Amino acid sequence: MFVFNISEPITLLLLTIATVLLIFLGKEVKKTYIPAFALFAYLILVSIHSIQLARLTEQFYETYYKMLINCIAIDCIMIFISFFAYLWVDDIASKFYKKKSIDNSLDWFWKKI
Repeated sequence: MFVFNISEPITLLLLTIATVLLIFLGKEVKKTYIPAFALFAYLILVSIHSIQLARLTEQFYETYYKMLINCIAIDCIMIFISFFAYLWVDDIASKFYKKKSIDNSLDWFWKKI
């Protein structure tokens, strides 16, 4: 059974660096679809890890259960981070291109802080 283990420190570090670079690139060129790549990648990863966890057999249960739970938790955290980064870059792009945003997606967040 092949599992893309993102709970290993090196893999997690590389994925975090790639996510930060995509967010920074999206901010610099003011395109919202660039950080959306990271969001969709993590959504795909969480769905793959969830399917693998649901289809886990008895023979692989002891070795892969904890690893898949850790991977799903990391996927959810990265989805949270990349979603807010997407909203942030969307706000920057709408201000730069002077487009009216459908809603001010992060206003509710910043008003609470």
